Amino acid sequence: MEAVSGQTRVRGRGTPAIAPAPLAPRARLLPALGAVYTAQLSRARVARIPLLFVATFQSIGIMVLMRGVVEGGDEARAVVAGSSVLVVAFVALNLLAQYFGQLRATGGLDHYATLPVPPAAVVLGAAGAYASFTVPGTIVTAVAGSVLFSLPMTHLWVLLAVIPLAGAALAGLGAALGLLAPRQELATLLGQLGMSAALLLGVLPPDRMPEPISYARDLLPSTYGVEALAMTFGPNPDWAAVGFYLAICAMVGVVSLTVATWAYRRAAVR
Repeated sequence: MEAVSGQTRVRGRGTPAIAPAPLAPRARLLPALGAVYTAQLSRARVARIPLLFVATFQSIGIMVLMRGVVEGGDEARAVVAGSSVLVVAFVALNLLAQYFGQLRATGGLDHYATLPVPPAAVVLGAAGAYASFTVPGTIVTAVAGSVLFSLPMTHLWVLLAVIPLAGAALAGLGAALGLLAPRQELATLLGQLGMSAALLLGVLPPDRMPEPISYARDLLPSTYGVEALAMTFGPNPDWAAVGFYLAICAMVGVVSLTVATWAYRRAAVR
């Protein structure tokens, strides 16, 4: 047996066999996560800007329509908070479900499966990039809604917590839907249904919903981000309650991203 150019030549009976050289060690999570995040953010910046404009315009249009039936108070806060988080749902849930559904249908997951990258880095990197992409539209929507409904903008800094936490929860759900859907068309349908649920259950004031529908609202990951943001528009926000809703949103995000990582492993080996 002798080493030849980084490979191991095994001498024995018959034709000499060359054993493959050992593979490089798998990349660590954080460097791999950074690489996937940067690549996905660059791709989204080029391809998704028109869709972000549509999402922002849609949310502002909804607030303009609701201005005719909502005068102020808790209902106005719910409309502005729900419309702002709706931008996150449009990109992080709807578009990410379509993206992973397309990857699975076209064999794009095979590319990631051949790289020495942890599955969690692929899911977290893509989810983080799509959630980050929603920041400008969400801020513009929240400011426009505050002006439209004469709400204070003093505590809009809470968006720095709402966007990543709600984005993580919705992006994890979107990735899981795209990876678990057996066909690309079904992934697109599920993404659209998820965004519609965020629209109907997040933007409409909860006091005007039938009681059975309000239970469904509690199951929507973005609900807790909406509640936290809506409370900050009040004259004296209950910061303990805001922190409680943000903590729930964070836990939902961890669960949804864990499910998405499992779905990625399941889809990548098929």
